[in-house]
Amino acid sequence: MSTIDTISDLLNFSGSQFRVFDIGRRIDKISKTDFEKIETCQLPYPFPIQGHAHIAIAFWQKSSKTPYLWFIKLPLDERGLLNQGARNHFIAIIVEALGNDLTVDPTEQQEELLKSNPYHFTPAQYKLASLNAKLTVELKQKASSYYEHAQHYFSGNLGWDDWQSLGVQGIADFAARLSNNENEQALINALAHIPLQVFSVLASALENEALSAKMIERLIKRYHSAQTPDEKQQALRALASNCQHPHVVALIASLLSAENRAQSQVLLPADLLIIISGRCWQALAQGDMMMLYLEQLAKLNDTNLFSAIFKDMVSIPLLRHIVLAAIRSENRSEQLAKAIGQLFNQAGSH
Repeated sequence: MSTIDTISDLLNFSGSQFRVFDIGRRIDKISKTDFEKIETCQLPYPFPIQGHAHIAIAFWQKSSKTPYLWFIKLPLDERGLLNQGARNHFIAIIVEALGNDLTVDPTEQQEELLKSNPYHFTPAQYKLASLNAKLTVELKQKASSYYEHAQHYFSGNLGWDDWQSLGVQGIADFAARLSNNENEQALINALAHIPLQVFSVLASALENEALSAKMIERLIKRYHSAQTPDEKQQALRALASNCQHPHVVALIASLLSAENRAQSQVLLPADLLIIISGRCWQALAQGDMMMLYLEQLAKLNDTNLFSAIFKDMVSIPLLRHIVLAAIRSENRSEQLAKAIGQLFNQAGSH
């Protein structure tokens, strides 16, 4: 067992097939090559949240296609690199509990040892549903028993107000199967009609999916026709995995645009700004968009929020240098300069 240096080694040694996902911000697949580089500190963790990596690992033996799931929360250092000591401790706990057969049904004693694992966390129900849906698609398995009911609903067969019996898992299964053209067309037709209660659950599933241009356009239309701030937030959230698509970049740019905001005299709600930086961060991966974003954030005049979002964005490898360049920009407004000054005063006082 002395040759087991990484989680990848452990899984390979046990003869397991496996897939790795980030399950912190959205559900993003991490390639095995990238995961090995993350584990050996050759690559910073791409999707950090509050100084941690939130990782889901699905693994199974070749003889069985029923995956076991690990949900692992591991600390990162200030450069975003995986804490090796914590990773090694996690491996030691697993090896002590299960030996080299990771798929054995644990005894009560082993179960207790696994449950006391300080690196285990329980994801939210909607994330579990989306992960399960993605895995059944990837492993070419049947969807859950709730899927068919969701298909009937989104096809308009049940009536839009008859949603109470819909399952979160069924909606996630439906969202993960939009490559089925009938499903996609049904949803395009349904999006103008489904109530916010259903749309919110749907958005939490769609945020993890690559969507067609037609679906993106339809979601943007729902954004513009939204009656409440919450509905707008859900529509933007549904577009999260497609935030580098030109139509979505244009939408976010128009939201952040100083001219539009000046005309309306309305500040962007904090919740919408949090969705943009937390879930649609790739849209900010260019200097002009980042400046627009920081200017809107500064206008809220909320020092704690500005500090929290700044710290979050600067921890994301894709954004780090862009955020740091933006705060040094000579083109920043007085209000942004003041917010940055308060940020560094706050840091200096700790």
